[in-house]
Amino acid sequence: MNMKQWIRLSLTAKVLIGMMAGLAIGLVMRQFTGSTFIEHYLVNGVFNVIGQIFLTALKMIVVPLVFTSIVCGACSLKDVTVLGRLGGKTVVFYLLTTCIAICLAMGLALLIGPGEGANLESASSFAASTAPSITEVIIGMFPANPIEAMASGNTLQIIVFALLFGIAIAAAGKPAEPIVKLFVALNEVMMKLVTLIMNLAPYGVMGLMAKLFYTIDLGAIGNLIQYFLVVLGALALQLFITYCGLLKITTGLSPRIFLKKIQDAFMFAFTTASSNATIPVTLEAVTRRMGVSNKVASFTIPLGSTINMDGTAIMQGAATVFIAQAFGIDLGMSDYLMVIVTATLASIGTAGVPGVGLVMLAMVLQQVGLPLEGIALIMGVDRLLDMVRTAVNITGDSVVTCIVAKSEGEMNQQVYNDLEAGESDENIDFHHIGDQQGQGA
Repeated sequence: MNMKQWIRLSLTAKVLIGMMAGLAIGLVMRQFTGSTFIEHYLVNGVFNVIGQIFLTALKMIVVPLVFTSIVCGACSLKDVTVLGRLGGKTVVFYLLTTCIAICLAMGLALLIGPGEGANLESASSFAASTAPSITEVIIGMFPANPIEAMASGNTLQIIVFALLFGIAIAAAGKPAEPIVKLFVALNEVMMKLVTLIMNLAPYGVMGLMAKLFYTIDLGAIGNLIQYFLVVLGALALQLFITYCGLLKITTGLSPRIFLKKIQDAFMFAFTTASSNATIPVTLEAVTRRMGVSNKVASFTIPLGSTINMDGTAIMQGAATVFIAQAFGIDLGMSDYLMVIVTATLASIGTAGVPGVGLVMLAMVLQQVGLPLEGIALIMGVDRLLDMVRTAVNITGDSVVTCIVAKSEGEMNQQVYNDLEAGESDENIDFHHIGDQQGQGA
C-alpha cells in the first residue's frame, strides 16, 4: 500500500490496520522471548514510546476539552429562561437516559464478566485506598480552587465548575457575549486537536498492541470478543427497551413508527460516527417526518448532541468493568457509583465527533484508579462500536425530543402517524430546482 492509498483510507480502516499490525508484531516477537534486543529496544523501547505518547496525548486534552465543551453547552442553556419547562424536561430526560444506559452496561458486564481470567498486569502500581463516603464524594465535587482542580485533573470538580461558569456567562447576558464567542472558538480549536490526536491513533494502537501481545495471555483474546458483544447487547437494550419503552409509556406513540422514521438518520449517524454531523438529518426526521415543532427540535437536538451521549456512557461503563476484571482490580460499590456519576456528568462534555469517547474513558479510568493501558485492548474494536454508539445517541436525542414536544403540545400527531410524511421533501428535482423554493416549509 502506497502513501496515497493510506491517506484515502478512513480512520476506522487505519485503526483496524494498526491493531492487526500491532497484534501480528507482538505475536512474532513472542517467538523471540528472552532476546535482549526485542525486550529492551522494541517492546520497552520503540513500541512502548509510541504507545505511551498516544496515551499521554489523550490525557493532555481531557481537561481543556471537558472545560470548553461544558461551558459552551451551559451557555446554550440560556434558552431555558425562554422555553421554561422545555429546557428542564429536556435536561432531566437526557440525564435520566444516560444514567439508565451506564447502569445497563455495567450490570451486563458484571453479569457476563468479559474481562475475568485475562490476568493482565499493569506497568503502573496502584495502592489501595480507603473508599470515600457518599457525603465526601458529593462535597468533593465542588472545587475550593478551580485552577488546582484542573492542574490535578479532578474531573468531577472541573465539570461542576464549568457548569456553574457557563450558567453564569449565560446569566450575564450581552456583556458576556465576547466570552461566549471566545469559548465557542476555543471549543472549535479543541475539536481540531481531538481530530489531530485521533489521526495518531493507528500508530498508538500499533505500539500498544505490539507490547500487549508480546506479554498477554492469548486467552484474553476471547475476553475482547466478549466485551464487544457486551457493549452491542447493552446498546440494543438501550435502543429497544429504554427508548421504545419511554416513548410508549410517556407519550403513547408507536415505537414501530418511530423506528421506521428514524432509520435514515440512524444510518447516517452509523456511517459518519458523528452526532454533530448528523444534526441536520436528525432535525429533518423529527420535524418533517414526525411532526415535532421546530421551536422544540431546534433546541433539543443540538443540545442532545452535546449532553446526551448514552452510547458513549455504555462504552465507558462496560469498558471500566472489563478493564478492572482484566487487570484483576476489585472495584467497590463507591467506585461503581463514582463511574456512574463521572460518566453521566462527562456526557455533557463529550463532543459529538468520532473517537472522543476514548478521551472520556481515559478520564473515567483515572477517576477510579484503573490503568490506562487497558484502553489499548478495546481501541481496535472501539471504532466499530463508535458507529453503533453514535446511531444510538441520535436515536436517544430524537426520543427525548418527541417526549418533550408531546408534553408541551408541540407535536402534530397526524404527521407522526403518517408513514409517508416528509418523504416528498427528501426528493429534489435538479432540473426544476427554482420551482421548489419555499416548498416543504
